[in-house]
Amino acid sequence: MKLLFLHGSPATGKLTVAKALLGMVPGRLMDNHAAIDFARTIFDFDAPGFWELVHHVRYSAIDAAAEHGVPLLVTTFCYAEPEDREQFLKFEEIVRRRGGELLPIFLHCSREEALRRVGNPDRIERRKMTSAESLSKFLDSYDFAAVPRPDCLKLDTGKAPAEVTALSIISHFALTAASI
Repeated sequence: MKLLFLHGSPATGKLTVAKALLGMVPGRLMDNHAAIDFARTIFDFDAPGFWELVHHVRYSAIDAAAEHGVPLLVTTFCYAEPEDREQFLKFEEIVRRRGGELLPIFLHCSREEALRRVGNPDRIERRKMTSAESLSKFLDSYDFAAVPRPDCLKLDTGKAPAEVTALSIISHFALTAASI
């Protein structure tokens, strides 16, 4: 299994790029918010136990995909350094243990572009962060950086449409239906 780990701050286009990419190559999507939405059925957001459940769901999903031979899994993640490093390392350990490989992609854009995108109707519908004020505070509170791997592909989503970014990922990792 190949796990494409699309990460970056909120409103950098992770889900949009993931959907564009999966329209070009076969694979499955594990959106970051799927685990969050599931945990919300049991806990209030950020309540005790909430994040533990989110992490457990993500680990279990990646392990199940790898165990059952899902060739390509694309996941989105708001990765902040150093808070999320342990989760990233656990994802990588699960994938490697199952004989797969984790391919990290850091998506970023200018602060101005992210602030412009944050009010997008799709974000509102999906219960994502939607206010420029909240996003600014979030961006100031965390270090949204590329994972600490020299092979991490870094792409600016403010400079190209999602389809062009997806093609860059496909080309960089030589992803074709035959290679997956």
